[in-house]
Amino acid sequence: MVLLQIIVATVLVSLFSLIGVLLFPIGKDKLNRFLFLIISFSTGTLLGAAFFDLLPEAIDGSTAALALDAAFVGILFTFCVEKLIHWHHHHAGGVKEHHKPLGTLTIIGDGIHNFFDGVAIAASFMVSAPLGIATTIAIALHEIPQEIGDFGMLLYSGYSRTKALLFNFLSALTAIVGALLFYYFSSYVHGIEALALGFTAGMFIYIASADLLPELHKNKETHESLLQLFLILLGAAIIWLIASGMA
Repeated sequence: MVLLQIIVATVLVSLFSLIGVLLFPIGKDKLNRFLFLIISFSTGTLLGAAFFDLLPEAIDGSTAALALDAAFVGILFTFCVEKLIHWHHHHAGGVKEHHKPLGTLTIIGDGIHNFFDGVAIAASFMVSAPLGIATTIAIALHEIPQEIGDFGMLLYSGYSRTKALLFNFLSALTAIVGALLFYYFSSYVHGIEALALGFTAGMFIYIASADLLPELHKNKETHESLLQLFLILLGAAIIWLIASGMA
């Protein structure tokens, strides 16, 4: 039953890679408005999953020191993956013949990120179904702006819409690979679930703090800021309810 839950969750998350082709034609203004709302909500779900669910579960299943060490490693790992992509983007930007390598690196970076998303989903479901559902929701919501960005980057790199969609989907499927590998080999390492949850919490904290919150700060309108705060709190509250088994 747990394996089926893991497979269903990772397949659903992988399908979010197709959202770029669906949302790109709606127009820049509507797309920006949609992203404004989803990024605010996604920030809340990521922080809620990290602090209300993943870290408490990791600490409960391991020592606090090990869980926090794993979270620290998760933060640094996510930083390094993003730094590699941003460094290459900076050095290849504006040079047309370098667009293809940029697209390739985007696919590789996204594949690595999705692989560990799969690990996170598997580790969460292996602890409890509510935790797995909460983690899946947090990942899925974050995938929307990420996959739109990756789809746009592949188009910028010279890929056709069909190829961009295909490679984006293939990189998303690494989530299934990560989930299955973790499920079948986790029994060989004692306490690996707790470490994986701590690592995932670190990834979520980095993504929310370094990627999403700076985007929200770009809008300085008072009423928009209040809407952002409301959506952040709403996202965190929903994750808390689901993980607590109350929703």
